[in-house]
Amino acid sequence: MAFELKDELDMNYWLMKSEPDVFGIHDLYQRPNQTEPWDGVRNYQARNMMRDAMKIGDQVFFYHSNCDEPGIVGIMEIAKEGYPDHTAFDPDDHHFDPKSNPEKPRWMMVDVKFVRRLSRTISLKELKARPELIEMAVVRPGNRLSVMPVTATEWEFILSLE
Repeated sequence: MAFELKDELDMNYWLMKSEPDVFGIHDLYQRPNQTEPWDGVRNYQARNMMRDAMKIGDQVFFYHSNCDEPGIVGIMEIAKEGYPDHTAFDPDDHHFDPKSNPEKPRWMMVDVKFVRRLSRTISLKELKARPELIEMAVVRPGNRLSVMPVTATEWEFILSLE
């Protein structure tokens, strides 16, 4: 798969959450071509970002959630832009949605590609303690989205913590 080079000004940044015992950074690393569809998102706001805003080459923080130490563990890149999430059509899949069908798909997914692991986990506790990140979606109380935008300033600051 060819990746287009993006001008840094055109770059979008994201954070995507997954439970490490379901699909973690190590799983992505072990996939063929270190690429995997990011399926199973069942929130309209997150779906819209995947469908309308994510572009090939966008950079993504891989965030481990619902674990002993939630936090950012790695970096991925968008390898394929939004397309219908086939798991919604499969009655045997736990992401099945009977109101979605191939002719009128309700849910979307993107493909992500492993870029690298961070040298350490940057924990949610650490992110919350940084006044520079007070506006970041992941640190706001009640934010349960599994896909969220990250500003370029937040991206650079978080990388400086590594």
